[in-house]
Amino acid sequence: MDSSKKGVSRRSVLKGAAATAGAAVGSGAITGFPTIWAQNIKNITLRQFGTGVSNLNEVAQKVKEDLGFTLEMTALDSDSVTQRAATQPDSFDIADIEYWICKKVWPTGNLQAMDVSKIKRYDQIVGIFKDGKLTPESEIAQGTAPHKVGFIPEPGATTFADEPTNWMTLIPTIYNADTLGIRPDLIGRPIKNWSELLNPEFKGKASILDISSIGIMDMAMVCESMGEIQYGDKGNMTREEIDKTFAIFTEAKKNGQFRAFWKSFDESVNLMASGEVVIQSMWSPAITAVKSRGIPCIYQPLEEGYRSWGGGIGLSKSLTGMELDAAYDYINWYLDGWVGGFLMRQGYYSAVPETSKDHMSENEWGYWFEGKEAVEPITNPFGDVMAQPGETRDGGSFYDRMGSVACWNAVMDENQYMVRKWNEFIAA
Repeated sequence: MDSSKKGVSRRSVLKGAAATAGAAVGSGAITGFPTIWAQNIKNITLRQFGTGVSNLNEVAQKVKEDLGFTLEMTALDSDSVTQRAATQPDSFDIADIEYWICKKVWPTGNLQAMDVSKIKRYDQIVGIFKDGKLTPESEIAQGTAPHKVGFIPEPGATTFADEPTNWMTLIPTIYNADTLGIRPDLIGRPIKNWSELLNPEFKGKASILDISSIGIMDMAMVCESMGEIQYGDKGNMTREEIDKTFAIFTEAKKNGQFRAFWKSFDESVNLMASGEVVIQSMWSPAITAVKSRGIPCIYQPLEEGYRSWGGGIGLSKSLTGMELDAAYDYINWYLDGWVGGFLMRQGYYSAVPETSKDHMSENEWGYWFEGKEAVEPITNPFGDVMAQPGETRDGGSFYDRMGSVACWNAVMDENQYMVRKWNEFIAA
């Protein structure tokens, strides 16, 4: 993953004919790519920011090739993403953010609602982003499930709708089922439960991520697995539940359980690859990065299920005219499959999985999506070998993994209190 992202610059200001074309295209008077559009699209620069997970230079290059305009990407950590989207609406055109972040940002009015009728593959978007259900029989997981913050009643509304409407807050793009990463060669026995993160056997060799809204959910999975706390809703804890959770983890911290607390993808990779840590909070491509160095690393399916997250594309309220049209083209292109294939080769999922299939080999699709044995070596988008013939994906198929989600990353009613307690825990 390339972290050398370009900085933000002012986008080109289009005048005269371009503005006219923007108005015409926006009105629906022009369809397809008229000549005037083709001449001026190359002058457009859209500024996108988000986390390093999906702000990838390869995507920007492909946008330039396929759509003609420039996508300038800036990768930030989750807290910086939240702050920027909430406080600097004129500093970006596209916010590539997670749904829990949307809960914090949407009420500021800095993003504009997106018209579902302009999303040509809307009907193919997986159900978890619409009604919260992967299949009609699915139970809706706890936490800030994407569909809970995915729609608003009408343009301009700063509250969320209880059911799908014609106006989406974000167009979903990427999501995954997260669990603990382990070093099987150094642990030497099966790991089946979240509670193992606090097992004294791993004293000084465990780690958790230092992003409060995500870390608190990992903590909750651990405390529930230990039988110490039964939460009413892990994703919306009471103060008493928050206090109990931090008491358990603070005691473990004081007893020397944790080697470190990581904030960035690279930190988590280095901790695991070095063997300083043998069990920790982890993200799928970080597992991939460790394995690509020839080091055994497993994204361990656990009996209590996964902690999940989802991200999507939001548009600045300042985006209008031709640039707004270009942003919709970008979103539709994003769901057409090339990006989906690119992301799925790193272990993520696409919001419209079936279009990714056209950009993956039968072997890749079988391994990443269907949970089948690889018949040839599996490589990531950068050519690193991830799996050998005969191996299957950790956790199995898409439906096995996303069907076992216990909770989503969340923003709680008691969020400010939780963050204060988190900071006390890190400082303890």
